Amino acid sequence: MNKYKKLAVNTVIFAIGSFSSKIFSLLLNNLYTRHISPAGFYTKTLLETMALFLLPVFTFSLTEAIVRYGLDKNYNKKQVFTTASLIALSGLAIMLLAVPLLRLIPFLRPIKGYTLLLGIYVCTSAIRSICSQFVRARGMVKLFALDGIITTFTLFIFNLIFIAGLELGVRGFMISTILSDACSAILLTLAAGLGRFFDISSFSRPLGKKMLSFSLPLIPTSIMWIFTGFSDQIFIGNLKSDHVQLGEDAAGIYSAAAKIPNLISMISTIFFQAWNMSAITENDSKDRDIFYAKVYSAYESILFISAAGLILLVKPISAILINYSTFPEYSRAYLYTPLLIAAAVFTCFDLFLSSIYTATQHTKNAFFTILLACIANIILNICIIPEWGIQGAALTTFLSYLLCYCIRMIDARYYVPFRFSAGKNVMNTGLLLTMCAVGIFRPAGNMLWLTMLVAAIVFLNYGALLTTVKKLIKR
Repeated sequence: MNKYKKLAVNTVIFAIGSFSSKIFSLLLNNLYTRHISPAGFYTKTLLETMALFLLPVFTFSLTEAIVRYGLDKNYNKKQVFTTASLIALSGLAIMLLAVPLLRLIPFLRPIKGYTLLLGIYVCTSAIRSICSQFVRARGMVKLFALDGIITTFTLFIFNLIFIAGLELGVRGFMISTILSDACSAILLTLAAGLGRFFDISSFSRPLGKKMLSFSLPLIPTSIMWIFTGFSDQIFIGNLKSDHVQLGEDAAGIYSAAAKIPNLISMISTIFFQAWNMSAITENDSKDRDIFYAKVYSAYESILFISAAGLILLVKPISAILINYSTFPEYSRAYLYTPLLIAAAVFTCFDLFLSSIYTATQHTKNAFFTILLACIANIILNICIIPEWGIQGAALTTFLSYLLCYCIRMIDARYYVPFRFSAGKNVMNTGLLLTMCAVGIFRPAGNMLWLTMLVAAIVFLNYGALLTTVKKLIKR
């Protein structure tokens, strides 16, 4: 199977698995906003974010190394799985001792009373991630996709039981996620026979050092990504202002608004799971640069067209995904979504470019590029949020990811110098930001203006997308 067909087949498989699971996840947002107040929603998001922060720190980002070395035919898969698992489990043991100290940090005061559940949450999530990434590294993409569907379905059922049924709120969310991840880890272990690949005698110290040298630079990178994505909510929840709404309720509304752009992230995730495998396996191929150029061109077109369509329909989609009946404060969340959608587009571009660093083993560059974006994000948050409130946070998020994209597009192309059209990207971005302005300020005839701008973006991208797809099909 050639590289283009393999990428296309894997993308379709991941799409089948991811689409249903992501849709289920988005529909759960309606359940959460119905049963959890804005302040509670902020606590829920804070717990999720702390889990994302703790995972790479105490598992040493070894899930990335599992994919990188598990796909490499030069390494023994049994040694890869055993070595990564034992190192990660030792880190999780240390994490369980450190988690109770988090409640001493002032801005983490909302998580007081949830630290035990948080520790268990991180452990089950880490074990599930190790299992699922090793399954992907073995090329078992159908099982990987099926697990995504089943895991989301079990999460949905557990949420109905613990949140809608028992009305446990944030605590119910944590219990539901823990049980869902545990079920996934058991399923993958049994279905993929992972027990055969775990043998303490197969632990390799040299391989462990090599995997850590690859993954350790990814830890600060992951932390910077998480902080950049969540710092807005921390600032909204803790800054004070005399003329704009700030505080935990405002942070909860922002968190709800930030769920809508997950539709864009869904498209990216489906593609990226397949693309990251191709980027690694095709890193040494002769026509690698052409391969990157063709794939990026199609990816860019799809993202801009999808983002334009989502901004056009943001109000009715928000009404479906965000429940206003119990807490009417959520009803204005859609006004903060357009800029977050634009930010999601550039987050997807940043991830595409990060695959170059992973494939060429220049992971330190990924850290330095996101560090600059993180610093810019902090400065902008301090300056803009007290003046513009929630909308200012959305703007700083967009500007931070745009900065990261510009830096990475220059830097990453030193390693894989694929061609791209800067002029087309600038035009797409300008049209998308114009849509954001119309979607936020809602002038007279706004739907007509938005429709015309969508048509312009489709016109700009349709030809390039069609050409790229035809070339891929011919291959």
